[in-house]
Amino acid sequence: MTEFGFTPIDQEIDWNALRGYAREVSERAYAPYSNLKVGAAALGDDGRVVLGCNVENSSLGLTLCAECGLVSALHGTGGGKLVAVVVVDGSGQLLTPCGRCLQLLFENGGPDCQILTTKGAHSLSLFLPEPFVLDR
Repeated sequence: MTEFGFTPIDQEIDWNALRGYAREVSERAYAPYSNLKVGAAALGDDGRVVLGCNVENSSLGLTLCAECGLVSALHGTGGGKLVAVVVVDGSGQLLTPCGRCLQLLFENGGPDCQILTTKGAHSLSLFLPEPFVLDR
């Protein structure tokens, strides 16, 4: 445990590469209203890297976060489970997903999915200890 109460993860994930992919895809974001370009990159359980960027809409409330695009890309390229996620702004600075996106990531990665933050990589369960779960 660190001084922040987080448990660091196994270092097998190439966080630098994921961060680079997220920074690169942030350049393709459509953000004419906020000018906040966001990119997300994730490692899937089959070794694939999937990417997403934010896409704004003039209604603002219908803006798609980068994580939404990332999950769509996961399913559009074969599905699977997210293992590790990095979200950055246009300059490459790390961002923490919002609550909506944490729920989306949880449903597609589970509690052990790792998110890179400014304090290191930590499991999704730290950020979303009690996710919404519907019985199917």
